[in-house]
Amino acid sequence: MAKIIAVANQKGGVGKTTTSVNLAACLGALDKKTLLIDVDPQGNATSGVAIDRRKIENSSYTLLVEGIKAEQCILTTAYKNLHILPSSLDLAAAELEIVDLPHREQRLKSGVISVKKDYDYIIIDCPPSLGLITTNALTFADSILVPIQCEYYALEGLSQLMNSVRRVKRMYNDALEIEGVLLTMYDARLNLTQQVVAEIKKFFPRKVFKTVIPRGVRLSEAPSFGMPVIYYDKSCKGSLAYTELAREIIEKERLYG
Repeated sequence: MAKIIAVANQKGGVGKTTTSVNLAACLGALDKKTLLIDVDPQGNATSGVAIDRRKIENSSYTLLVEGIKAEQCILTTAYKNLHILPSSLDLAAAELEIVDLPHREQRLKSGVISVKKDYDYIIIDCPPSLGLITTNALTFADSILVPIQCEYYALEGLSQLMNSVRRVKRMYNDALEIEGVLLTMYDARLNLTQQVVAEIKKFFPRKVFKTVIPRGVRLSEAPSFGMPVIYYDKSCKGSLAYTELAREIIEKERLYG
């Protein structure tokens, strides 16, 4: 059965979609069958694996709102062992449409649970908010991966995020854990980076990944070609870092289950 990891942080611009796409692609490249679920209305994870959102028939929107099952939504990508449940342009209205539906926090879980057995990992790219869609992702997930950029306002809003995690854990998913905190946009040459890292490790003792994601031109360029960075430039720093992150997650799963 798949390990389900929600990539979430209500703060925008922290590398959430970059992490979702590249972690999923690297897990696939390491022979793990992986499903990437895009529940961000911006749909960047979908376009990041070369899927045209304008041509999608079923998506995370139809799953959440209409109750369509995942089997009817999942698409095969061009990349090894990587499938996607895409986002669509309609998803922006989904929170308003599901607010009065029964079991509204469980709709993602209900739609996807039937394919859980088909994958080793399910990675969920969440929107930059703590609304009903993110609650659906956390209700379904085994763990949450929190990308945090190494910049001045890095810790802003994290208390709110942790409050949401505790609320979901208490009300809908008592098994939800913190998978880890991922430091993104890392530049070891800057004193500010070291200060931010120290603060984050204080805030999340023993939960910060050993792998850090550096700033990189190739990492920024890859999405415009609809390619995970490992397929765009497999030897660049971003590719090596996300491959190492995937290995770290696989090893943690092997040791601790």
